[in-house]
Parts: sequence; C-alpha cells; structure tokens
Amino acid sequence: MVRRIDTESVSGFIHEPGHILKATGAGLALTHGAGANCDAPLLMMIADTFAACGMTVLRFNLAFRRKRRFGPPHPSSAEADRQSIRAAAAALRVEVAGPIYLGGHSYGGRQATMLAAEAPDIASGLLLLSYPLHPPNKPKDLRTAHFLSLRTPALFVHGDADPFGSPEELRAALALIPAATRLMVIERAGHDLRKGRIDAAAVLAELLQTHRASGSA
Repeated sequence: MVRRIDTESVSGFIHEPGHILKATGAGLALTHGAGANCDAPLLMMIADTFAACGMTVLRFNLAFRRKRRFGPPHPSSAEADRQSIRAAAAALRVEVAGPIYLGGHSYGGRQATMLAAEAPDIASGLLLLSYPLHPPNKPKDLRTAHFLSLRTPALFVHGDADPFGSPEELRAALALIPAATRLMVIERAGHDLRKGRIDAAAVLAELLQTHRASGSA
C-alpha cells in the first residue's frame, strides 16, 4: 500500500508492508539527488522492494525541491534540506516502532550523512546510493570532512563507473568513518545506477547486516 503524505514539513509517499506480510517494525526515510525528486525510478524501486520485505519506507522531497520543480539545489539550501530529512525521520517515527534508517541518492545521501554526523541518534543506519565523493574530474575536492564525526553504521551502494568517485577512492574514504561501513559495488553502473543490475532485496539484506555488525541490533 502506498499513500501520500503532505504536511508543512514533509512531502512524499509512504510505502507500507502488505497486510499479508509481517512488518519488521523498521522504517527507511529515503530521498533523492540534486537533479531529481522523490518519484525517481531508483527510489520507487527501492521503496517497493523494501516494503515487500516488510519495511515501511517514506520517500520524500528535500526542501529545495519543494520550492521548485526543476534545477539543482543552491549551497544555501543545504541546512533546510537537512531539516527536511530530520522532519521525515520524525514523521516515520509515528509510523514505526523499530529502528529508523536514513537513505538517499547522491546529494540526498550526502545530506543524510551530514545530519547523522551532527545528530548521531537520529538513525540506526544509513543507506547511501552513489555517494558523491567528489565532483567529476576533481578528485581532490573530497566531500569527506564530516566523515570523522560519522558514528552511524552505513551501507554505500556504488557503481563501478561512477564519475563522482571510484570504488577504490570510496574504500579509502570509508576508512575515515569510525563506524561500521559496507561497500556494495554495482558492476557496469554509473552515478544513476540504472545500467547496472541492482538487487534491492540484496541491498536491504546488506543494510540490516551493517546494522547488526555495529552491535546496535
């Protein structure tokens, strides 16, 4: 079952486990990248599969996308975007009693990591789809300053042809994070993960395993 949520602070869709399924009690707040919205096919596929496996998923729009339908975010909107992630986590808490995970594609995932670094108790784990490690062709402009403060278990799902960072570069960066991390490499996939074969059920299994490996479960 999918139902719309549209409040002053949260706009998106909640995917609930079917009535014949046993809900896990866990929830995922999932958001989009800089050039998309919560209707991105990747997010919809993840949400549908996770719900089919018993997890409640809220896929939602970031603050910058609620203001305008097209165009990338301005750096000045980053704080508001993180607040929209915080609001989504709070809305999801009303829906589930178990652990809450934060997830996002590219820019959305980066903002989720920054929020988790600021507020470690906000989530039990992170699902980061195509984390934008650096701008294309600018490998020295790393977006890792907050990694040293990130204490939330995290699963990184990354294409092996992603221009925002290679798997090797990402592995080196993950060593900075003082928390349990896992890297799931998708073969023949770029930043959008479309051309690779991404198994959403396997992603969920890896996410839960990352959480368990942290000793949090």
